[in-house]
Amino acid sequence: MPIHFYAYLFAAALTNLVTTALSVALGWHIYRHSGNPFDLAIIGLMQIIPTFLFFFVTGWVVDSFSRKLVLITCVFGEAIALAALGKVMLHGDFDLTLVFFLLFLNGSFRAFYFPAKQAIIPNLVSAKQLPKAIALSSTVSNVAMTGGPLISGLLIALIDLQIYGLMAAALGLAGLAYLLLPRLARVEMAPRTWATLIGGVNYARSNPIVLGAIAIDLFIVLLGSVVTLLPIYALDILFIGPEQLGVLRGMPAFGAVIAGIILASLPPMRQCGKKLFIALLVFAGSIILFALSSHYWLSVLALFVYGAADMISVNIRLSLVQMATPDHLRGRVSALNGIFIVTSNEMGDVRAGSTAAFLGPVVTAFIGGVMACGVVVAGYLLFPQLRTLDRIKDAAPDEAMQN
Repeated sequence: MPIHFYAYLFAAALTNLVTTALSVALGWHIYRHSGNPFDLAIIGLMQIIPTFLFFFVTGWVVDSFSRKLVLITCVFGEAIALAALGKVMLHGDFDLTLVFFLLFLNGSFRAFYFPAKQAIIPNLVSAKQLPKAIALSSTVSNVAMTGGPLISGLLIALIDLQIYGLMAAALGLAGLAYLLLPRLARVEMAPRTWATLIGGVNYARSNPIVLGAIAIDLFIVLLGSVVTLLPIYALDILFIGPEQLGVLRGMPAFGAVIAGIILASLPPMRQCGKKLFIALLVFAGSIILFALSSHYWLSVLALFVYGAADMISVNIRLSLVQMATPDHLRGRVSALNGIFIVTSNEMGDVRAGSTAAFLGPVVTAFIGGVMACGVVVAGYLLFPQLRTLDRIKDAAPDEAMQN
């Protein structure tokens, strides 16, 4: 791997760490201030709404301007927003409206940051190195997302509201790391037409590999997510305490990290289409195993496999999406992928929680696992180009499409 890719990993890890730490800190401080649970929902909305609101613009910007410059601008913009947030919240009787505005501003920078972070990876490594690079990036991301809440809890206990200034400084350091990325080839600005703005949508619809990878991700997470059910399982089915619940919550990320380390050490994958569907089937099977388990350690094992299988499928799918998309469209396709990820994660939790209220957690998780199996079968039948793919690089578009 080129040395500048490790600068990218360092910066991406810091931003992921800050993102997860921020969610914990905001929940704690705002609920302590207002005592209103609805304010916690608004925190999430302020972070998510910009992704949908600026969807068509974010991809065009990433494809029209230097991706390095977009990353640097977004990270420093987030740092300024968090520094301002910390200053506002240091006043004991802070204005929630101003806090939510600053969160919306922070979420707006993140809406541009995500597609730029995804689209720039193929510009930093060779096509042969791309799957390994994505595996390393996903592994580092999972480590950061696992450690973020823990670090946030410790820092809140030690420095309380000063944590926002520290997070702003960490983002500033990430911005400096992004400055170390090489100067990328000059980007020819895409014309500002409606056809250009929806170019990512049109390309995904026309390319069965990209469409299959994105659609399968959307539906399998939407229908199979079980994370939001863990507290119910802990209290009512496994009869365990908060310490064991913490272990359950961390198992998917732990499994993902182990699988990511293994993937990063392996040579380029062959029969990647077949292995993608095997990983997805294992993922769905682990949901069914977790649903039916009434033993703590069996549930731990199921969630470990859940995270490991998800990492394998994510690594293949992200590699395929990046490889199969021409460079001049990667920002817009990454923005579309970001919409799908936000929708599947958030709506998956809503689906699981609401269904569990009517059918109970076991039936909800079991049905989710069965439906996830159905997604795998449907994807296998609907996307033959995806299932028969041998190497990741075979998904690359031809010369005509690159221009």
